[in-house]
Amino acid sequence: MSEDPTTVDAHPLPKAVLWDMDGTLIDTEPYWIASEYALAEKYGGTWSDEHALALVGNDLLVSGRYIREHMGIDRTPEQIVDELLELMVAAVRTEVPWRPGARELLAELAASGVPCALVTMSYRSLVDPVLEALGDQGFSAVVTGDVVSRGKPHPEPYLKAAAGLGVAPEACVAIEDSDTGARSAAAAGCTVLCVPNHVPVPPAPGRVFATSLTDVDLPRLATLHAERSEA
Repeated sequence: MSEDPTTVDAHPLPKAVLWDMDGTLIDTEPYWIASEYALAEKYGGTWSDEHALALVGNDLLVSGRYIREHMGIDRTPEQIVDELLELMVAAVRTEVPWRPGARELLAELAASGVPCALVTMSYRSLVDPVLEALGDQGFSAVVTGDVVSRGKPHPEPYLKAAAGLGVAPEACVAIEDSDTGARSAAAAGCTVLCVPNHVPVPPAPGRVFATSLTDVDLPRLATLHAERSEA
């Protein structure tokens, strides 16, 4: 009898894997930070790495309001977001900065029939060049920050992604690199695999940790999901 492709080492695979993008699938945080500094220079504002890192994982309009206040520039949050996205799209079209192990894990999941969704607070204009670079090795559902009414840390983005795949969020693993994103996924009911990158992610219920996606294969993913489900 052939091995059940939905089970690894006696542990069932998650029904789906829901991926954050910025900092998780691709390492765009340096691009965001450079774009924010460019905006500050253009409009005579002030900025710092501390302020930049405070925005990691946020809804973009929340970030836009924060930038308007702390950068001190006379631009609306919507204008700030539009200008940042224009800079970001240009940077990503030049080079997509993949996180180590991300595409390999995506390929493993696809080969095992585990559907994936992308759940990002970036807007579709920034997501499209990433999806183009992935080609067929992509996502069965995509939730972006411009199609939800409440962004991360609210659970709506992850609830919408799970519904789009037709699975219960409790049967999903979400992969995140920020506390904001992890809060969103955990509130939706997902097991959250935290792979910290530019900002620390504290321990909390529903979270498991890896230092890099190069350390995560299907057996480990199944084990992590099982351990959290049994906790």
